[in-house]
Amino acid sequence: MDSMDCQQEIQKLEKSHRVLQKKLERSELDLVKLEETNSKKQALLKKVIEELRESQGQLQEKSQELENTLMNLRTMQDKMSALGGLVADVAHEINNPVGFIVGNLTPALEYIHDLLHLIDLYQHYYPHPVAEIKTELSERDFDYVREDLPKLIASMKEGTDRISNISNSLRTFSRTDTEHKLSFNIHESINSTLFILKHRLKSNSLRPEIKIVKNYGELPAIKCFPGQLSQVFMNIFANAIDALEESVVINQSSVINDHQELPINHPTITIQTTLTAYNKSAVIQIRDNALGMSEEVKSRIFEHSYTTKPVGKGTGLGLAIAHQIIVQKHKGSLEVNSTLGVGSEFVITLPIAGDFEDDVAIQ
Repeated sequence: MDSMDCQQEIQKLEKSHRVLQKKLERSELDLVKLEETNSKKQALLKKVIEELRESQGQLQEKSQELENTLMNLRTMQDKMSALGGLVADVAHEINNPVGFIVGNLTPALEYIHDLLHLIDLYQHYYPHPVAEIKTELSERDFDYVREDLPKLIASMKEGTDRISNISNSLRTFSRTDTEHKLSFNIHESINSTLFILKHRLKSNSLRPEIKIVKNYGELPAIKCFPGQLSQVFMNIFANAIDALEESVVINQSSVINDHQELPINHPTITIQTTLTAYNKSAVIQIRDNALGMSEEVKSRIFEHSYTTKPVGKGTGLGLAIAHQIIVQKHKGSLEVNSTLGVGSEFVITLPIAGDFEDDVAIQ
């Protein structure tokens, strides 16, 4: 190889070296960028992992809260079941002595009439008793006693009748359901629930008495869980009473502030029962003339824990439980119609025939 060839070869090598040098520099730059990207990805991955761990922790806390809530609900359910049985037993025990009193009041009143008749005969044939008897008659105010005694007996009878009604209503309301549906008179359940709520229907310092209007149709016995249906009626009636009380207070406030009276002067709950076509279902409509509810409230009224009542006055579970009992337990429907300023209506539809073949009539 001559010097010329050597020179050319050297130039080629130098050129190749520069190319390699540039490739190396670009590779180093690419490596730096790649390391930066990896670093960013690692940081992002670390952040995602931390967020996932935080979410996992929150889910575990929520899960624990739900387990605690479920445990509390089961405890409350057991307690309410025991309380229902206790109420039924107490109501039964009250009925026995009340039965003795009721059974003896009628003959006691007959005896009193007989004694008074004897006294009349005595006074007829001996119109001039001795001085001692005259003095006793005057001191004892015999004429007043004679007039008042039958009234006392009648008042005692009315009191025992009321105790019997309360006892029977408590027994009906606290009835413990079995695993199977039973044939039951819906009107009896409604009446018992209203009787228990009687104290809330009376007038108070804030409002007049809430009037109950019953338009009962001819309903056959319906296969159902009586205890759970009583709870549904209790929740809906209690909700209607709360709404009427709130409406009356708002009405009074409006009268004071605006001198304009809203049309809620006579709080009323109307109950109507009918049968659907072909008598396959019973329809129970419970309507109030409170202020009604907005579309938003109406759309959420059956949600769990949703309430428009002040803190401490409502749990938001009553109507949700009622909906669950009607829809899931009885394969029926529970709907609400409401117009602001007019009132609300809950419509319960229950199939008359259940899915079970056994049909045990409640005595």
